[in-house]
Amino acid sequence: MTDVATSPDEDKPRLTLKQTVIKELREWGVTLSVFVPLFLLFSGLVYELRVIPSESMVPNLQVGDRVAVNKFAYGYSRNSLPFSFGRYIPLPDGRVFASQPERGDVAVFEHPHTPRVMIKRIVGIPGDEIQLVNSQIYLNGEPIDRELVRRIRYVEHSKQQPVTALEYREDTGDENWLSHSFEGGGLYGNTVTFIVPEGHFFFMGDNRDNSLDARNVSGHCRESSPGVIDEAGCPPRPGVRLEDASVGFVPFNNLIGRADTVLFTTYRCSRGAAEPCMKNRWLRGL
Repeated sequence: MTDVATSPDEDKPRLTLKQTVIKELREWGVTLSVFVPLFLLFSGLVYELRVIPSESMVPNLQVGDRVAVNKFAYGYSRNSLPFSFGRYIPLPDGRVFASQPERGDVAVFEHPHTPRVMIKRIVGIPGDEIQLVNSQIYLNGEPIDRELVRRIRYVEHSKQQPVTALEYREDTGDENWLSHSFEGGGLYGNTVTFIVPEGHFFFMGDNRDNSLDARNVSGHCRESSPGVIDEAGCPPRPGVRLEDASVGFVPFNNLIGRADTVLFTTYRCSRGAAEPCMKNRWLRGL
């Protein structure tokens, strides 16, 4: 008679369902123990993904855009930690490998008064004087260039009602960007003069009539002289709830990173009934 050869695997006892589950869980545990630290390191030091939840940055960012945030652009602070862990870990203030933001950058930052992450555009850097007159930005006493590009009609995501906006190209000489203003004007078309303190920045949303930003005085100190706000670090104005306060002047330490690219999006022109359709939102630089 001829012996039948058997493979080593055939000699092993079959695993029960429970043993199979435990084995798979153990292997997943090993995989995650390697992957999770690498992911946290990457999102803390290199890039992280942020989802746009509101229309404050229309037309440049839409609800549903997934944005790559450059974490090394401005150096690192406690707010650079992923998932906003910096709110809860007692790390010292300050930044390492600091690099100064530039006017025109779209930046992600921690709200100075509430535990919220915001994304808006840096319009004023330390020492700048910012004022709006009839919705026109005055930078250091001079109006920036502003050119009407087109009129656009769309349905607001938050209110589900149609609006008509005027789309402008604004140009400081070094940087330019698009902004929206509703026909008929908005609440913050005329402001006091803001003088940006050292170590702080003045942020605005590109959707000018749908953004609670540094133009609103509720998150600022009171005027140091008639028509001038130039101090930072005050709590919200009396009677203003923390969750309703504007960002005021944002400290450098609160910056998380620079928004560089829209990687992909769930936004569709059909959802917003946009006429004409807003620009392509896949792999688009900001």
